[in-house]
Amino acid sequence: MAKGGSLSDGVVKKIILSYTYVAIWIFLSFTVIVYNKYILDRKLYNWPFPISLTMIHMSFCSAMAVLLIKVFHLVDPVPISREVYLSGVVPIGALYSLSLWFSNSAYIYLSVSFIQMLKALMPVAVYSIGILLRKDPFKSETMANMISISVGVAIAAYGEAKFNAWGVTLQLSAVAFEATRLKLIEVLLKSKGIDFNPITSLYYVAPCCLVFLSVPWIFVEYPVLKETSSFHLDFFIFGTNSLCAFALNLAVFLLVGKTSALTMNVAGVVKDWLLIAFSWSVIKDTVTAINLLGYGLAFLGVAYYNHTKLRDIKAKDAQQRATQDEEAGRLLEDRNGGGVEEKAEDQP
Repeated sequence: MAKGGSLSDGVVKKIILSYTYVAIWIFLSFTVIVYNKYILDRKLYNWPFPISLTMIHMSFCSAMAVLLIKVFHLVDPVPISREVYLSGVVPIGALYSLSLWFSNSAYIYLSVSFIQMLKALMPVAVYSIGILLRKDPFKSETMANMISISVGVAIAAYGEAKFNAWGVTLQLSAVAFEATRLKLIEVLLKSKGIDFNPITSLYYVAPCCLVFLSVPWIFVEYPVLKETSSFHLDFFIFGTNSLCAFALNLAVFLLVGKTSALTMNVAGVVKDWLLIAFSWSVIKDTVTAINLLGYGLAFLGVAYYNHTKLRDIKAKDAQQRATQDEEAGRLLEDRNGGGVEEKAEDQP
């Protein structure tokens, strides 16, 4: 009884911890999105320099990653060769910089709620790029699901009260770059046995982002910043904003490490609904019935996509266990058979 009770307590503790990690990640992701919107929106803080904001984030995250890995030794470094860095990390860093730049730029033109609706296209982009790179097999059922998500997002866009074509282009480009980055991580790094956690990823990727972002920054934002007082930063605003961005990476490390990437995907759907509600009730963004209808359809598609991924993971785990059991049984048979033969040989 005590044994069963202790097991039950352990399960309850694990569940509580899992929900805690999910809650922390949702809170920090929510905070970073709203904070970035506040800084970049012309009607709020009015500092519309997305490249500069992204570079501030990357500088802060790079410094913190170096401290955690090199100084405090809280995270073990992942040694990589120069060839892997140039062929794997650099392209991923370029895509990450574009994804962050464009997604932050979208906050200048679009509402928080509509951006979350457009982000529902991420599974569509990831699956499509996976097919193009021949990493994912084409399945008519999955493609039909992707089409339903796309139709839902299209309906939401049709019902958007403050539709901005440039803002939509920026956000869709950010989704495409991020999906390509996720797939290239599989192709260029994981295929070689290299698996970065969020801290080691920042350690290698963030400096690349700074280099790539510095090129458009010099030509696009630096001249404007130089001629205005915007070059003088509010250290409290940008310091706390950068701290939240870095804390979000730590939360990803905890959530994925202690639960799974699929759990983060499911939690992301909850976060999107919370952001839509916040955008409508607090920021006073217009959310129409057609918006909600379209996103509801996309939400059902994303939920079914997550369900099929969970089903596939369970089926794969069951197959691996069956294979291991079969191999163990075969080894046992070989041992038993060998023992019988040896005994037979000993008989006169």
